[in-house]
Amino acid sequence: MAAVTRGSFSALRRLLSQQYRRRCFRLQNFRPERTLHTPLFTCDRNLQMFSSRTLHTAAVSRGPIVQFKLSDIGEGIMEVTVKEWYVKEGDKVSQFDSICEVQSDKASVTITSRYDGVIKKLYYDVDATALVGKPLVDIETESGSEVIQEEDVVETPAMAREEHTHQEIKGHKTQATPAVRRLAMENNIKLSEVVGTGKDGRILKEDILNFLAKQTGAILPPTPFQEIQTPAPAPAPAATRPMSTPAVTKPPPTTPKPVFTGKDVTEPLKGFHKAMVKTMSAALKIPHFGYCDEVDLSRLVALRAELRSVAEGRGIKLSYMPFFIKAASLGLLHFPILNASVDEGCQNITYKASHNIGLAMDTNQGLLVPNVKNVQLLSVFEIAQELNRLQALGSAGQLGTSDLTGGTFTLSNIGSIGGTYAKPVILPPEVAIGALGKIQVLPRFGAGGQVIPVHIMKVSWSADHRIIDGATMCRFSNLWREYLENPASMVLDLK
Repeated sequence: MAAVTRGSFSALRRLLSQQYRRRCFRLQNFRPERTLHTPLFTCDRNLQMFSSRTLHTAAVSRGPIVQFKLSDIGEGIMEVTVKEWYVKEGDKVSQFDSICEVQSDKASVTITSRYDGVIKKLYYDVDATALVGKPLVDIETESGSEVIQEEDVVETPAMAREEHTHQEIKGHKTQATPAVRRLAMENNIKLSEVVGTGKDGRILKEDILNFLAKQTGAILPPTPFQEIQTPAPAPAPAATRPMSTPAVTKPPPTTPKPVFTGKDVTEPLKGFHKAMVKTMSAALKIPHFGYCDEVDLSRLVALRAELRSVAEGRGIKLSYMPFFIKAASLGLLHFPILNASVDEGCQNITYKASHNIGLAMDTNQGLLVPNVKNVQLLSVFEIAQELNRLQALGSAGQLGTSDLTGGTFTLSNIGSIGGTYAKPVILPPEVAIGALGKIQVLPRFGAGGQVIPVHIMKVSWSADHRIIDGATMCRFSNLWREYLENPASMVLDLK
């Protein structure tokens, strides 16, 4: 009888659906006849059920093989470079698990899975070029899961991948409470673009509100965290200085090792290097007008020294760049033509309402130019907050597309590396750019004719000479210099 039962079950397993098979199991488990049989038959029946369930599990784990295609990342990007695989053939993946990291000519993005299943094939090697719309991997999905032929999910990480926790918001994995997730969804905000200020990078409600304010131009009151924080105390004498003070000292810079291969190496240009070829080729069509000047930053140096401890008490590192950027925005209010763009044929000019000021940043991936949005509506401290966020993402190689696009004016702080003068190249469709040299203590004549030490910085401007004349560039530079040489004058125009 046991053999008949096993044969019948095998036939039913092949012919009936998964749900009906489960019902059959329940009916067989509760058949009253089983209590009348001997213990030997019960053991045989248990063995039968164990074998049947094993076959059932194997049947569920096998499903159709889906070609997982690279979706349209946007911005007209048609190809990317595969930078790293997070899976290999034979690995089991779940929905929203990271598949690989790819790099376009604008940003790095992480591709995440839409299905539960097993990786059967990888279509590209590391550093290979993947095409939009072509398969990345083959995934053998589970037959019990719903298989929908859709394009893959693209995740733009805003923090380190290992800090992510599972969250179903358009494929992004972030740390946030359900209330914060709901607030982000209601305002159509991608959590991957928000940097969390909570413990372990957790995104707080205040982070969402601050991000929304930057997008809409609203001005929010300071958060309770900022109000409670007090300025850091003055440095204690050496005898009473706390033990944590040595942690502030910077480690000595590491000297890069020379590279000598002994033979010529030819490789294709990829990623940001390929983007630079395209951008600089377009910039070559622009007639550049150059203008240089020097700025006395002695008063600004003293002001920053006073405010730096206040900013550090709020958890923000305050450099000179927020002042340079804010002074540029105040100058653009008087010279809006420098915050404009022209079409390819130079037939129309568009005056930009927002001051999205870019900062040329040297990273391991090459030259990147993220921008601070709506500088005209931000305070110096808020600009410093945004710069801290962009610099953290740039160091981690995780700047998103929204951070790298939409710029209207650019400053290049070449002095942070070295040098005094530069000839900056305009980033189309922008029409002006400035390069800032290093700050030097140099001798200058004071009001009484005596020689005094002052903090001097050289600045080099480039403007699109098709629409900007030399006088306009000169007047803007003079106004920008006045704001920095007399930072108290900025208070009258701050908003």
